[in-house]
Amino acid sequence: MANARFWTKSRPAWPKGSLPSPPGMKADNAPDRFHPDSRALVKSHLPPEVFNCLAHMKTGTGFTLEQAIQSGVKNSDSSIGIYAGDPESYRCFDLVFSPIIREYHNLNPEQGHHPEFRPVAFPMPDPEKKYILSTRIRVARNIAPFPFPPNMNEDQRRGVEKRAVQAMEFLPSDLTGTYISFNDLAQTQYLKLLEKKLVFPLGDRFQEAAGINQDFPTGRGVFLSRDKGFRIWVNEEDHLRIMALSGNSDLSEVFNRLILGLDALGRHMDFSHDPTLGFLSSCPTNIGTAMRAGVHIRLMKLEQRPTLLKELVSRHHLQIRGTQGEKTTVDQGIFDISNARRLGVSANEIVQDLHTGLKAIIHTEKNL
Repeated sequence: MANARFWTKSRPAWPKGSLPSPPGMKADNAPDRFHPDSRALVKSHLPPEVFNCLAHMKTGTGFTLEQAIQSGVKNSDSSIGIYAGDPESYRCFDLVFSPIIREYHNLNPEQGHHPEFRPVAFPMPDPEKKYILSTRIRVARNIAPFPFPPNMNEDQRRGVEKRAVQAMEFLPSDLTGTYISFNDLAQTQYLKLLEKKLVFPLGDRFQEAAGINQDFPTGRGVFLSRDKGFRIWVNEEDHLRIMALSGNSDLSEVFNRLILGLDALGRHMDFSHDPTLGFLSSCPTNIGTAMRAGVHIRLMKLEQRPTLLKELVSRHHLQIRGTQGEKTTVDQGIFDISNARRLGVSANEIVQDLHTGLKAIIHTEKNL
């Protein structure tokens, strides 16, 4: 894919109020589409002049701005509120995507994707297994030239599934396993696997509004390696969610296993990528490395010192989630701690941040 300039210095800035509306289109007030209490980034970065400039535009696959913002329009508590329907969305609707990307990823215009992705060798941050219960690293990838899940029909979802399953045949022997298509499962079988957290559920209301849940379960499925330590979700929020995981704190082993699987898959599929924005995803929060590296960690003492924990996490570019992920509570002192940065930083820097941060967090927990 050619480099869409997006918000780099080479694109001239359009002064506020100077954006032209297409002929015959009356002015519209885009913020009126959103709930008055909405604090979504898309609402704050879509003033009427920008909306009217983009409202008539379509990408090559027919994706529109109206489709892109439906999640933010229908959910008053949405924090971002916009999805991309294909790689071209980031270029076609650059006037709204670029400021959202800058604000969310906290970037200067000169910053962009860092491609470094090489094996590491860190000592385990919790060799005694007293604190870290599990480690998981996952990346999002979309297969070119298919549109993204918010903008796909049934045939395209099946096409993605077919392409992915073909590539899985070339995984190295250590990662081989079984692909399970949701279409081949009875409801009772699916629910049993869901209870064991071996498959993914129907998307939440934010994904529903974005069109990601359409045609479920057609084209959806999961690949599980023999030891369940390498997994691939097909046609969830992105075409592929590729992940490595373990029940200990061996961050290096998990990261290196992910690299091994990614390299094998990448030799048989082209992933949607831009030199500036990195790997492109449905949600602009995931672009760049499109990687989330995290652990489940029990911190009984730091749970009582939330300000101190927040300071530790922030210092190492990490973030805290509830035990079951975003917008969940902390159960029995178990936190989900992962990287806060995805764009403007390399995958290796993310893993280094996590390793260093975990050592500091565990040291503090021990000494409280």
